[in-house]
Amino acid sequence: MLIIDFYFVNHFPSMLMDSLAFLLIGFLAYHIYQKQEEKPKKWKVFIVIIIGLFSFSFTLPVFETFIKISILPLGVWILYFIFRNKVEKWVAYRRFAWLGFFANFIFLTATFASILFHNLLYPGSEITTYIAETGELSIITLHPSAREATINQLVLNQQIQTMKSKRIDSDGWYSEIVHMEDSLGRRVERFPYQLAGTFPKWGSALNNTVYVEKDGKGLLVTTPEKQLYFRSEKSLLTVGKE
Repeated sequence: MLIIDFYFVNHFPSMLMDSLAFLLIGFLAYHIYQKQEEKPKKWKVFIVIIIGLFSFSFTLPVFETFIKISILPLGVWILYFIFRNKVEKWVAYRRFAWLGFFANFIFLTATFASILFHNLLYPGSEITTYIAETGELSIITLHPSAREATINQLVLNQQIQTMKSKRIDSDGWYSEIVHMEDSLGRRVERFPYQLAGTFPKWGSALNNTVYVEKDGKGLLVTTPEKQLYFRSEKSLLTVGKE
């Protein structure tokens, strides 16, 4: 039950749109079924729609999501071959076969809608998408050049509402890490802390890690697809032991 609940929570937009797509396909199938004088068996209608879904397609990356676009109705051709000598049955089932093929475009529309819905609910340019809860956060020191520090919860709660996404200077940061050293001759890590206990927004399906800049003002959010950098006006860290 916990696994099912977790999956539902983290795939809410896509599950909602997929459910609407299934309802629309079911409505269209019912409408076609009701208009026919001779009613075919319902379980055969279901199988015909499923076979009609088969198609020759190609996949494209869109908004960090791979979508499948159907171009040739392979399922319809298969059914036509099966019923080629049974004209009456083909007449009874062909509209359901084509419904199966066009269901691919219904699901495609649902995918685009879920992407739009997801971006509206979980804007990628806002830090609160990646850090939705701030009550149980802590700091993990990742590099020996980092000073001991704790997260300043009050400042974080104030700054997180106004932090904006900034451009990542990859070349500059790399050059800084390679050439800068501390007083002990150790290379200085730009993000020597990890912000632990972070949770993204409910239903976002995001899996991210948040790193804290050495001055405590920058947050680097890393997901499997991208990195985002956010900057605050005040340091989010309290340096030294409490």
